Order: sequence, then structure tokens, then C-alpha cells
Amino acid sequence: MFIDHAEIHLKAGDGGKGCQSFYRDKYTRRGIPDGGDGGKGADIVIRADKNLYTLYDFKFRHEFRAPSGSHGSSKGKKGKAGEDLIIRVPVGTVVIDKETGLRLRDLNEDGLSVIAAKGGKGGLGNRHKCPATAGEAGEERSVILDLKLIADVGIIGFPNAGKSTLISAVSNAHPKIASYPFTTKTPVLGVVETEEGSFVIADIPGLIEGSSQGKGLGDKFLRHVERTRLLVHLIDMAGQDARDPVYDYKVINQELKLYSREVARKPQLIVANKMDLESAQANLDRFRRITKKKVYPISALQKQGLEELIEAIRRKL
Repeated sequence: MFIDHAEIHLKAGDGGKGCQSFYRDKYTRRGIPDGGDGGKGADIVIRADKNLYTLYDFKFRHEFRAPSGSHGSSKGKKGKAGEDLIIRVPVGTVVIDKETGLRLRDLNEDGLSVIAAKGGKGGLGNRHKCPATAGEAGEERSVILDLKLIADVGIIGFPNAGKSTLISAVSNAHPKIASYPFTTKTPVLGVVETEEGSFVIADIPGLIEGSSQGKGLGDKFLRHVERTRLLVHLIDMAGQDARDPVYDYKVINQELKLYSREVARKPQLIVANKMDLESAQANLDRFRRITKKKVYPISALQKQGLEELIEAIRRKL
């Protein structure tokens, strides 16, 4: 199951107590302070891991508590520090403080990490010639994990435009494909291999009018194109289900603008799909005449025009 949003509560480890101890032997009239310091409490570290693709692990577990440091002991022995708790998340996860809304770190590369909750300092032992002190409490906070997929290319368009068929035809992805709208309910990633290298392509679930305001969960899907370098705008040029390709093109671009001007400014390749069907060529001629845009005609189902499209994407990237 693909989950891209989670809230978790963190409690870092408390510092261990300092020891109140005195060394005595038959030659020592007064005890010599020899209490050791307490160990530091464990930090909670959130780290990006390229082998993870979803926040599903946090669907049922929301509480994380790191171990405390050990207490100090006599003969100046310092308590052992608590072992840091590492929480692994997918690359592309943004860590946000729930209370303040402050972005703690954007974990957009494998191995990047952030200390989300700091462990408390250990208390001082009386060997410092002062009474022993208790350790500090570990930091406690709630954080939001917000996953935004990292892909070179994002495929956008209305439901049933053929996005899933296209990504399965050009990459190693195998999304569910059916002839009804909203087949794809979660983003799907695939890798396209070319002689010059490879690029990652994402199938974004179908957008509709009002997506920028959350209609059809569109705002949840749109954030996954924020990191893409290029958008492939796929249009059902056959106009199935009584759709107008020109209208669809304008609506999707308007939704991009309403959601984020930065996303709307991303370069687009306009792709006319279902060119193997009747009325597609007439609609394409009309589309070109009205929009004055360069269009790449394909049939994802029949795998026609895909080589030219992949080469165009590679050049644009």
C-alpha cells in the first residue's frame, strides 16, 4: 500500500543520573568524591533510505521512544550513552515539526538525515566536587512525514487518458490498467532505459477540474510533480467519453497554475494518445490549429510513436 503522509510522536532518551559516591580506605580520613557522570540519552534520527518507497511502516506505529543513558557509578565510571534510534524513510520525505510547522529537513538524497529529537545530557557526578545532578530530559515532539516522489518525468492528464498504459509500455512499471476512470489511485514509478542512460518516470493519478482545491484528491497527487524536471501532458486525442481534447488541455494547465506557479512553469511535452482510434486525427489537427503547440502523436496501447517520444524526453532532460 502506498502511503505518502504520516504523523509520529518522538521521545528522545533521558540523560542518566550522575553518581554521588565517595572513595574511602584506611588511609583516607574523609571520603574523596568519585561519582561518575551519567550517560547521554539517545537521539532520534530520521534518515532517507533509497530502498523504501512508502510510509506504510507508520500506518500502525505512531510512537517512538529512544533509550535513556545509563547512570554514572563509583570510581569515576561514566554511564553508557543510549544508542541512537534510527527511523528510515523513503528518499523525498520532508520532516516537519507539527506544532510550529517548521520544516526540519528535506531528505531528498539517499543517506541524508536529521536529528528530529535530541537526547538529554547526562547528569554530573560528584567527582566534579559538587553534588551529583540528575540527567536532562530528552526532547519530545510530534513530526509530520510528507513524502514527495522524486522522478525526472511526471505524466499528467485526465483520468482514462492512458497514463498507466504509457508508463507500462515505456518502463519496467506494471500498474493496474482498466478502461474506466481512476484506475490508478496512487503514484507509480518506473525506470526508462535508453542507450544514453536511464530516467525515472512517474504516473500521477488522474487530475480533474478542481484538483488544486482537493477535488478527487488532486492536491495530494499534484505534490508528487513538484520535484519532477519535466511534465508529459497526456491527452486522450480520440475524445472518448465525449471529452474535448482542447478543453482538457486548458483545464489541466489551469489546475497546475492554481496549485503552484512553480509547477505550472515546468517544461511540458504534449502527447496525443489513442491515435489508433477514429476521430483522433481530426481532433489532433484541430488541437494544433487552436493551441499552436508541438504535439507528439502516439498510441500507447499499440506502442506506436514511443521511440520518438522517449528520445524527445531524453533530449529535454
